[in-house]
Amino acid sequence: MQNFRFSNPTEIVFGRGSIAELATLIPRNKKILMLYGSGSIKRNGVYDQVMEALRGTDFLEFGGIEPNPRHETCMKAVELARKEKVDFLLSVGGGSVLDGTKYIAAAVPFAGDPWDILARKATVNEALPLGCVLTLPATGSESNGFSVVSRDATNEKLAFYSPLVYPKFAVLDPAVTVTLDARQTANGIVDAYAHVLEQYLTYDVNAPLQDRQAEAILLTLIEEGPKVLAKPDDYDVRANIMWCATNALNGLIACGVPQDWTTHMIGHELTALYGLDHAQTLAVVFPATLRRLRANKREKLLRYARRVWNLTGDSPDSLIDQAIDRTENFFRSLGVKTRLEAYGIRDGLERIPERLKNNGSLPLGERGDVDESVVRDILNLCAV
Repeated sequence: MQNFRFSNPTEIVFGRGSIAELATLIPRNKKILMLYGSGSIKRNGVYDQVMEALRGTDFLEFGGIEPNPRHETCMKAVELARKEKVDFLLSVGGGSVLDGTKYIAAAVPFAGDPWDILARKATVNEALPLGCVLTLPATGSESNGFSVVSRDATNEKLAFYSPLVYPKFAVLDPAVTVTLDARQTANGIVDAYAHVLEQYLTYDVNAPLQDRQAEAILLTLIEEGPKVLAKPDDYDVRANIMWCATNALNGLIACGVPQDWTTHMIGHELTALYGLDHAQTLAVVFPATLRRLRANKREKLLRYARRVWNLTGDSPDSLIDQAIDRTENFFRSLGVKTRLEAYGIRDGLERIPERLKNNGSLPLGERGDVDESVVRDILNLCAV
């Protein structure tokens, strides 16, 4: 097992009716800026619950944060927060709203151009404190320090990490997720599944506990995915998926193990260039990544085949082929396409390796050996 440091300061408040606990979680002596997305929280009852919990506090609202939050929109919120001298941010929505909120938290006190936090990896020395009410389980952003933001002006989608933007608390009420449609639900499952694979399908470092923790999340998602699509209003199934998504990226299964993230970085470029949902890019790219990098990941792919998909047989290559096929079929069973051609994308893919090189992302992979040529191979494999 590799050396590691682990700290997760986010307090999780989980369960039915937990939004009411905001009243005890929100700092009463702070000026609060509540941030949300397109307004779905006003249709599903979450907004009213939050308003009740915020009664008696000094707060402002800012709506309109997009899926794949835009730098341009976030900067409007930064301007408002600075003007009104906001002390605390409250994100109400899915992972995109929360990612935007984290960026805003870091940008408000930042002395230079906030985009440098992403584009130039500028150090975040200060950030506004924040909390969240999560309405869509997917990204795990509710209990980590990562944020991904897009910029229309430069057609980029970039990420940053800072321990200063961990939410102080995260309220997770699975009951509010029953209103999610099939696409949102499936995307969330794919997102969480892919997060686990990026940390699990690398190479063995004798970390059996982390392996089994990762496998437990994968097995639960495989079991609960079909159930939630067949019975969307099942609270228990929704709760299991929500907790899986949190545990997929709260840092625990990453302790002491190598990580990849090749699929995610290629996926960010596909979103930036073609507007695909984040999870759609993951479903397209991950099987191709596994096929191209199967030699590097051979031992863990065999473990994945046997422990997660319960495959048996004497041919290692056949087991790996079947495991990758099962993964791809699982994504398809959720209604998520796994080929770029299925989205009508055929041209312009040659730009992606160069873009990854120019933004400093290369080399990728757990061994640092995924260069421009390997990225091209992966893109060719997921094209048709």
